Amino acid sequence: MWVIYALLSALFAALTSILAKIGIQDINSNLAVAIRTIVVLVMAWLIVFTTGKQQEIVNISSRNLIFLILSGIATGLSWLFYYRALQIGEASKVIPIDKFSLVIGMVLAFIVLKETITIKTIIGGVLITLGTFVLIF
Repeated sequence: MWVIYALLSALFAALTSILAKIGIQDINSNLAVAIRTIVVLVMAWLIVFTTGKQQEIVNISSRNLIFLILSGIATGLSWLFYYRALQIGEASKVIPIDKFSLVIGMVLAFIVLKETITIKTIIGGVLITLGTFVLIF
């Protein structure tokens, strides 16, 4: 089931990039991120309340909360930089560079989360890296 969610994530991430490139024409990229963030915030809370999960908020540990806040800060910074890059650059070049986060994420998973490094993940990471450079140069 996780593969289906990951594929849907990829589909909507691709749509996000194209829709954002169209939507940020002639407006400040930071304002665009703020509008996008409001939409995401409302959507997320609607899903929480629709599924009845709001009661679980009291079960969140301080450690979980700290890491979720840090993740939120990282997301916000990522969106701000991404929207600015998308606004002034070509989408066909900005998108692959942004997706290089796959390789960075894999490296961080090995270092921080102590996930197992396999020959398959190394080859995949190298191919993604090469593909990124081919697309941007």
